[in-house]
Amino acid sequence: MTLKEYPHEVLAAQPIGAWTGEAYRRVVGALREQLAVESLTQPHWWTLNHAAGAPGRWNRTTLVERLARHDDLGIDLDGVFDDLAARGWLLEDETTGGMSLTEDGEAARLRARERNHRVLRQAHEGVDEADFVTTVNVLRRITANMGGDGNLPD
Repeated sequence: MTLKEYPHEVLAAQPIGAWTGEAYRRVVGALREQLAVESLTQPHWWTLNHAAGAPGRWNRTTLVERLARHDDLGIDLDGVFDDLAARGWLLEDETTGGMSLTEDGEAARLRARERNHRVLRQAHEGVDEADFVTTVNVLRRITANMGGDGNLPD
């Protein structure tokens, strides 16, 4: 799609909340559509990634604390954990509650990751990497200016 060009002062006066909201709805909507192909929600995806990235580190309590602030749909995270376990994708240590993925869980995570990467590649089309980095840094600063945490997640 070809974008119209606008004068600098017109773009500088645009409502940042409207544009960030529209971008959020478009990107997250596309990600959610792709995850739904695998019968997954974003919290499923987040759980699979956390369990894969640090097997045994996360249990239900620590992962709920970590993820709840990102869930804008009010999804029951314990239900997500139960669903992944019922699918045979997530194991929870009986003693520590630490989560890890099964081979099937890792395969599902990799399928979902490829679907998400397609969306992200689409979002990046025609956007110079330096411009993307600048945009992320600007949004981080705006977030911090508005009282949020502009740091990247650990």
